[in-house]
Amino acid sequence: MRSVTYSMSVSLDGYIVGPDGEFGWSAPDEEVFRFVTGEIRKVGDHLLGRRLYETMLAWETADQDPSLDDLMLEWAAIWKRLPKTVFSTTLSAVQGNARLASGGLAEEIERLRAEPGESEIAIGGATLAAEAAALGLIDEYRARVYPVLVGGGIPFFPRRERQVDLELVETRTFSSQVVYLRYRVAR
Repeated sequence: MRSVTYSMSVSLDGYIVGPDGEFGWSAPDEEVFRFVTGEIRKVGDHLLGRRLYETMLAWETADQDPSLDDLMLEWAAIWKRLPKTVFSTTLSAVQGNARLASGGLAEEIERLRAEPGESEIAIGGATLAAEAAALGLIDEYRARVYPVLVGGGIPFFPRRERQVDLELVETRTFSSQVVYLRYRVAR
């Protein structure tokens, strides 16, 4: 069965964006960017909330930017081909290889899990991930922890009403002092 993953950059104090909406502190260096590019290659479908979808729209035409290096062009090509499902109550249309979700999150994940193959189903955006977590639909949490305290903002982990036990699967420390933590939900 295809696994559902939630992978984001996060500050040491647990936020994906700071209190002012800023996330420039999480700009990856080349080593981290190569790692993230490798991670996205394993994804067969990406589920996004509206805000992350709109943030990532720039990658749909990034291949036309002559200032981008080969690594960024590689990322752009992978992202552009990747099927995306956008969850939004305010958008009436989406661009590129994206579609608006026709059902609820649980129904979309159930449908994607039933498809053949081993590729991952990635969830992007804290609000959508919080909904998936509350429904017990996330199989792996992957955090790239940046050595910064931002003091508030949007948390990586939603507030939970139940304990979820995790198994450490992988760790990695990058030269930039970013630490990658990969946990599987213990079932």
